[in-house]
Amino acid sequence: MNREYHRWWSGDLGRDMEMLVFGHDGLPAIVFPTSCGRFFEFEDQGMVKAVADKIAQGRLQLFCVDSVDCESWYNDGVGADWRAARHVSYEHYILRDVLPLVRQKNRSPHLAAVGCSFGGYHALNIALKHPDLFTGALSMSGAFDLRGLGFLDEHYDDNCYFNLPLDYVPNITDHGYLEQLRRNTYVLATGIHDQCWNDNERMAAELRAKGIPVRLDVWGDNARHDWPWWQRMAHVYL
Repeated sequence: MNREYHRWWSGDLGRDMEMLVFGHDGLPAIVFPTSCGRFFEFEDQGMVKAVADKIAQGRLQLFCVDSVDCESWYNDGVGADWRAARHVSYEHYILRDVLPLVRQKNRSPHLAAVGCSFGGYHALNIALKHPDLFTGALSMSGAFDLRGLGFLDEHYDDNCYFNLPLDYVPNITDHGYLEQLRRNTYVLATGIHDQCWNDNERMAAELRAKGIPVRLDVWGDNARHDWPWWQRMAHVYL
């Protein structure tokens, strides 16, 4: 299996960022780590191994990015305005630095965003905001309620609103934007004993209300918010 390590300076974030690439061809997928996770998490937690056959066969290529969650949403030392602004800088990094590298290495017309837990939030949020760039998203046990997580305090500005899909999806009215969203593929997978099950039900309902196709799978068999289940999900959906 092809495995590459990349590190470079991000002007948007003002720091070095790191990434691992697995595979040589197939569906390109930008993989977001869980809360405050690192670029090597997907490999360390057995997720790459779970889809190793597809990677080796040239059916899937993973671009595992780093997070800045500890500097943005999870940063207790700053206000919510700063947290949201830092997240916006992170999104710029993904679009301006990571995406060009993905396209340099992979010419597929498709692009997926993938993540587990808070990485699922990142994956779905960026895919919904940029349906012209991302043709699909896979969120496993996604955590979408940033208010419930205590990230907003009493603050609410455009940077917050446009990164809360439970808020902005109900207000989408632009026909062209909606048509792009309706052509793409969105999968929300969760478990019967997953604390984020309700978030996923709410998110799926908002998407369906806008006519955006979404597959919501609630796994039984005592499925929980944990890596063994996400390994199985990745093998099924990727």
